[in-house]
Amino acid sequence: MAGTLFLLLGRGWKIHYFNLANGCMGAMHTDRTETARIRLSEAKAASVKLSAHFYPPICDDLGIFYQPEILAKVVAVVRMANPTIVLTHSPTDYMEDHETACRLAVSATFVKNMPNAFSDPALPACSGPVAIYHAQPHGNRTPLGEIVKPEMFVDIDSVMKRKRELLECHRSQQTWLDVTQSMSSYVQTMVDYARQVGEMSRRFALAEGWRRRCTLGFGPEDFDPLGHALSSHIVRG
Repeated sequence: MAGTLFLLLGRGWKIHYFNLANGCMGAMHTDRTETARIRLSEAKAASVKLSAHFYPPICDDLGIFYQPEILAKVVAVVRMANPTIVLTHSPTDYMEDHETACRLAVSATFVKNMPNAFSDPALPACSGPVAIYHAQPHGNRTPLGEIVKPEMFVDIDSVMKRKRELLECHRSQQTWLDVTQSMSSYVQTMVDYARQVGEMSRRFALAEGWRRRCTLGFGPEDFDPLGHALSSHIVRG
């Protein structure tokens, strides 16, 4: 989603960056503590390039569960940011951590303005409408192999160089993905998937795809801040 984030940044939006998991299992030759340290350093470097407010991770890899203690921590981050736009994972993806992160993001956003919803640390409820947009799943497919077509296509050709640089901050991913998923070039894989989404749009060479979540409980039915903010870079599916 970095292309969309860079376009929003260029239009004056403030960017907030939150990884739920610390990446501690994503290595073959360093232990959990060292791997988490490396991943944290890489994530912070990426957030600097994105001029984003960075929130530290709250879980180990494979430790993201939909439970009250974790949800309360996510609620706190949502209340600190009080976003108008939330960009999060696809509800269905190849990995449980991604799917559960999506559920937590949606629930935390839903209750951000409810005084009786707990947060950790305790923070007051915050008001204002918000819209949630789901990114494409890995490979643009569900875990069962069905193609996922976005509702909204964002032209990222003008920011692809910066998107590549952002992903290259996560250098420790290269060896891990090569060994575990035969993904010899994770940056090129990203470009290939962006090209696939661009082909789906029938207009753009490189694109990111988004599906807007039902606005019930979040804001007015026609509330579409991402679509309005990036109207000159968007086509609808």
